[in-house]
Order: sequence, then structure tokens, then C-alpha cells
Amino acid sequence: MTSDLLFVYGTLMRGFDHPMARLLSANADFVAEASCRGRLYRIQHYPGLVLSDDAAELVHGEVFRLRQPEPMLREFDMYEACGEGFAAPTEYLRRRLAVTLAGGSACEAWTYVYNWPVNEAARIVSGRFLAP
Repeated sequence: MTSDLLFVYGTLMRGFDHPMARLLSANADFVAEASCRGRLYRIQHYPGLVLSDDAAELVHGEVFRLRQPEPMLREFDMYEACGEGFAAPTEYLRRRLAVTLAGGSACEAWTYVYNWPVNEAARIVSGRFLAP
């Protein structure tokens, strides 16, 4: 079971001029556009993914293959404020989940799942953070 894949759906995607997006692109290889089951919410200037069992609810993003999974996942855990030393419940949890690549094949990838209530958050119905 592979653990070097990372599914991103927000500010870490290609095209974002963000220090962590640059870190990802410098230390990982873009695999494909992908989607997973879930609902996307606009939290502030970033999105949060909430898992769903409904096959009609999809969140769209990108899969990257991390060249050095352990140190890179630690970096992203710190960025998402869910690594060691953060008080529970953390805003995000790192989870492995099934994603479907653009070509139709499925794989498992790490991603960050939103872990706080979304009652006040606006839903991004398209499942695409960059969609208008």
C-alpha cells in the first residue's frame, strides 16, 4: 500500500503562489488531477474537505508523489496544524483515502480532512476550490 501520494484540493495546488505550494512542487512530482468523495467548504481564504459516503459529492484536486514522504508529511502536518504538539481537536486530520485519478484509476493518498464544525461555513458545491 503506497503512502507517498498526497491529494491536495486547496492552496497547495499548482498555480498557487504560496510558500507551501512551492515547497510541494519542489519536493514532489505531479501525478494527475483527481477527485474524492466529499463536500468542500470555504473556511476562510482556504477550503476544508469533509468526507461523504455520497458518490455524487466530489471534491476535485491534484495528486502528487512525494519524493521523501516522511519529512514532507511532517512539514505539511505542521502547516495544517495537526502534527505532534497541537491540541485536539485539531482543525485538520491527515487521513488516507481513496481517490480517483483523471484517467479513471483509483489509488490511496494522504489528504487533510477538515475536523471542525462547518455550520457557519459556505459550501463550495462544485467541489472545486478555484471555481468561481
